[in-house]
Amino acid sequence: EISSLNENDILVLRLDLTDRSSHEAATNSVLKHFGKIDILVNNGGRSQRSLFVDTNLDVYNAIIELNYLGTISLTKYVLNHMIQRRKGKIVTVSSVMGIMGAPLATGYCASKHALQGFFNSLRTELTDYPEISVIQICPGPVQSQIIQNVFTENLAKSIENSGDQSHKMPTARCARLTLVSVANDVKEAWISDNPYLAVCYLWQYAPTWAWWLMNRMGKRRIQNFKSGIDADASYSR
Repeated sequence: EISSLNENDILVLRLDLTDRSSHEAATNSVLKHFGKIDILVNNGGRSQRSLFVDTNLDVYNAIIELNYLGTISLTKYVLNHMIQRRKGKIVTVSSVMGIMGAPLATGYCASKHALQGFFNSLRTELTDYPEISVIQICPGPVQSQIIQNVFTENLAKSIENSGDQSHKMPTARCARLTLVSVANDVKEAWISDNPYLAVCYLWQYAPTWAWWLMNRMGKRRIQNFKSGIDADASYSR
């Protein structure tokens, strides 16, 4: 609507991050159509709403397979092309949960911590390629369909009540701030409203206080979830 793109400027491919055998072919299809890949945005994944003691280990395997292994698999094939060109941007949508920990999301937090560690390490492996940027976006709660599609205590079960999402950051604002971060090669961007952003700073600079606060807020988060209120509302209400 706001650009001069034509039909040849757009290519949509179906992709399953858990089908790692398809990632090389998908990458080659993009290269065949456009001739190059300037930016990879890793934005696939699912969150979690369940207590560890109630959750089957199969759920944790599925979370890691999708959020972590699927992401780094696709990155591997695209990065090979960027190294040949010596240019590109790899943008990964992590989460503030990659910085902190919270109840009801042990597997999700683990997968995002894994992404943080992986891409921080990958960045150090690419020092000979200064024009390849590794950028991590860490959003807080955002208005989206993520809660409606979370993992629960078993793979066959869907969440019963996603709760009110209106208190979260509008999707358009998160997208705009992500684009600003990518355009300016910000290595790590925390994109969140307060009080969530303030909690990130506590985890970073005053972890003892953060643990004390999360112990208090975590109980409310669990209570909210069990009563059908969005768990993230526990930080602001």
